Amino acid sequence: MSKRVWGTIISSAIIIGAGAGGVFWIHQHTADEMALAPKLAVAFSKQADQPKAKTTSNTTEKKTRKQIIEDSQRKVVTIESSDGLGSGFLYNNKGDVITNAHVVEGSKEVTIRTLDHQEYQGTVIGFGEETDVAVVRVPDLVKMEPLPIASAKAEVGDEILALGSPLGFENTVTTGIISGLDRSFEIPPYIYTNLYQISAPITNGNSGGPLINAETGEVLGINSTVVKQEGGLGFSIPITSVLKQVEQWSERSPDTKGAQTVRDSSSQTSSAALSEAEALVADFYNYLNMSDYVSAYALLGSEWQSGTSYAKFREGYTYTSYVSVEKISSASTSKEEMEVSGVIAAEERKDGEYVTTQYNVTYQVGYENGQLKILHGQGKKKK
Repeated sequence: MSKRVWGTIISSAIIIGAGAGGVFWIHQHTADEMALAPKLAVAFSKQADQPKAKTTSNTTEKKTRKQIIEDSQRKVVTIESSDGLGSGFLYNNKGDVITNAHVVEGSKEVTIRTLDHQEYQGTVIGFGEETDVAVVRVPDLVKMEPLPIASAKAEVGDEILALGSPLGFENTVTTGIISGLDRSFEIPPYIYTNLYQISAPITNGNSGGPLINAETGEVLGINSTVVKQEGGLGFSIPITSVLKQVEQWSERSPDTKGAQTVRDSSSQTSSAALSEAEALVADFYNYLNMSDYVSAYALLGSEWQSGTSYAKFREGYTYTSYVSVEKISSASTSKEEMEVSGVIAAEERKDGEYVTTQYNVTYQVGYENGQLKILHGQGKKKK
């Protein structure tokens, strides 16, 4: 659902971790803010038809719901920072805890409390400035078994468990289902994209806690925000969308070694994938023409986002009112990447007048965590 539509549904939203008492409005953009900056070589994406099979447990014997809860609670922690309380969970065997960035914001050292009420000191080793995710290293938890991480995305209707410390009530578990997919909005300074909407009740203190598949015990997401409306709506960041960044923080920390990824480029990209990539270009420009910059920015790959902040991305579109796609084509470059080329016409405001200029644009498109994203790109004025 686009941000424009969300504006008619959601009145306000809050971050639900430490110091999260304030209410943040989800802002809408007016038509006169529409713009495009071809020099940014804009990105595009749309969820490709991909298998969304439910993840399966690695155990030979299926656990009961009660067993899954008991096992999970031992790996979920309460985080106490200078601003208040939040939640987190162990995700690897290095003693690293995933949480929300807003839970540990302003703190380098935090207190970690486990299910048995033992307290340990943790150090923030990774922190997102626009992505609401952080990692805390706790040396005393190195030998503790982490929660298993799901490798596939959830589907609407999947049963879930939300664990954490809402309002300071530690070791709380609430149940529900995935009630919506791909929700995106902005709660400054964070940009939330492709979120899970959940029916399990969450509130202040749940931030950073895990969203768990009730059938397998695997982590699906990070509980992060709640919308203040009758009944309340909760949202969780899919773990698949941030796992790469989280792992990089862990690898860069002392006494760890970086891992290498090798791409297999031996097979051809299907014609269906190429067609979808071309269609995504038009979708991306539609977002820009509707001033839905949050959704457009969400379509950039992680490397592109790390080099271009949301503020700069949006600022680049200040003087362009409308863009039309005049020509588009695509070609396979490897198993996981495609090149999409096209000609666009941008109506730009110069010296109080609107002038239409054509640009040649080229993008390298590939999959990140199962979703098609723009990895690199460039735009050049057509002579």
